[in-house]
Amino acid sequence: MSGPAVFIDRDGVLNEERAFVYRPEDFVFIAGAIEALGLLQAAGYRLVVVTNQSGIARGLYTEADYLALTAHMRRRLEAFGIHLDAVEHCPHLPDAPLTRYRLDCDCRKPKPGMLLRAIRALDIAPQKSFLVGDRLSDVEAGRAAGVGRCFLVRTGYELTAEAMERADGVYPDLLASVRDALREFPPKAALNPQEHP
Repeated sequence: MSGPAVFIDRDGVLNEERAFVYRPEDFVFIAGAIEALGLLQAAGYRLVVVTNQSGIARGLYTEADYLALTAHMRRRLEAFGIHLDAVEHCPHLPDAPLTRYRLDCDCRKPKPGMLLRAIRALDIAPQKSFLVGDRLSDVEAGRAAGVGRCFLVRTGYELTAEAMERADGVYPDLLASVRDALREFPPKAALNPQEHP
């Protein structure tokens, strides 16, 4: 039976926004982010990270560097008992300096490819799910994938008026968005939405 998930942008939502983070020593969780993931996991949501990684296409770091950082992030979270169900990334860029990544793909947000891959692989019910990002492109990707609600946080990029208007809510950070979402849709509603018309 399809279940709910939370789709979470990485840089600026989970970890501090810095230009092209790829080294473990530069990866710093935003205050409250780990707690937020713990609350979501306890409530029965699958945890899916979806991140554009154009630094790969720009030649600033390699896909191996990205994968090593992802492994570091997973280990840090597993120390708190938190398991990420999927970490999807897009290494492409239409005008990429590196030819192998020069692609107008279907996965780079605002396109929904990363979300759709996770939805298929994990049997996620998108309409019962929500997304948390820090840019309009996150909201657009969520809408295109049929995600029920799309929130923005202020810990990453400066939000545009259009982004705030199109989001279902704007919060100081991930933890604030999660607490509000779980108050509105408590764990039982997330796990058994048919019982809560």
